[in-house]
Amino acid sequence: MSAASSDLLTLVAGIFGVLILASTVGYVLQQRLSPAGSNASIENLNARIKAWWIMVVLIGIAFVAGRVGVLILFGFCSFAALREFVTLINTRRADHWALATAFFIVVPVQYYLLWAEEYGIFSIFIPVYAFLLMPIISVLRGDTERFLIRIAEVQWALMICVFCASHVPALLTLNIPGYEGRNVLLIAFLVIVVQLSDVLQYVWGKLFGHTKIAPKLSPSKTVEGFVGGVLSATLIGAALWWITPFTPGEAGLLAFIITLMGFFGGLVMSAIKRDRGIKDWGNLIEGHGGLIDRLDSVVFSAPIFFHIVRYWWSL
Repeated sequence: MSAASSDLLTLVAGIFGVLILASTVGYVLQQRLSPAGSNASIENLNARIKAWWIMVVLIGIAFVAGRVGVLILFGFCSFAALREFVTLINTRRADHWALATAFFIVVPVQYYLLWAEEYGIFSIFIPVYAFLLMPIISVLRGDTERFLIRIAEVQWALMICVFCASHVPALLTLNIPGYEGRNVLLIAFLVIVVQLSDVLQYVWGKLFGHTKIAPKLSPSKTVEGFVGGVLSATLIGAALWWITPFTPGEAGLLAFIITLMGFFGGLVMSAIKRDRGIKDWGNLIEGHGGLIDRLDSVVFSAPIFFHIVRYWWSL
């Protein structure tokens, strides 16, 4: 067994151990405090744990399937997230061809470029070519009502759901000396640290939170939860240095950066939800809302993480 496979199995075993412990705690709490399903907090907790089981299994299958499996998984996530986003923006009949192009041309081409490892065009395909193409397709239909708003919203949807999200599997394309064949562990590091930061911010906030950090955007977020969650996730990131090409200090610093980006990404996406008057982006994932509700922090941190690693560690 290769070192990469051994490290991945160790990591997966640890994740399953945490999920088993969480499931046990959830079951005990339900039996004691919510036997009839009357406690909304306990029921929501168990729904989230069940959803995490499903998500971890799907990600695990993609990792086992290799590079193609990871690309297919995140390609589907981009497609589904784009669909959630588009349902909430201002579109008219004149935008239908532009939207069809976004779904059935831009998304596949972006992920094909990753598969072909064409970093040069991958990095500019959406922010240059797709951004110029969208308004051209729409303007040919002759409908100018709210034209700027309509185009800007479609472009922002592509940026968040496709361009930023595609930087997660893009980590597989990096050529890091001495780290060959282990890039999938970089994805694991990014996702684990950012998602644990979200969870730990929630836990610290529930335990000690008093001071609202952004009451108009996300009333449940507190200064205490933010500080506790970010610091805890930073320490966990430093402890996971062994699955990365980083030293413990470097892993901790990168964990700190991506957790900050994840937090601000969550605030930005919350602002969009408040603007649209909704609580969740969708209901695809029980207990978690829509897919974007789970991707919001990851998509803001992924491009930053990718480019830092590419600049400092990759050939």
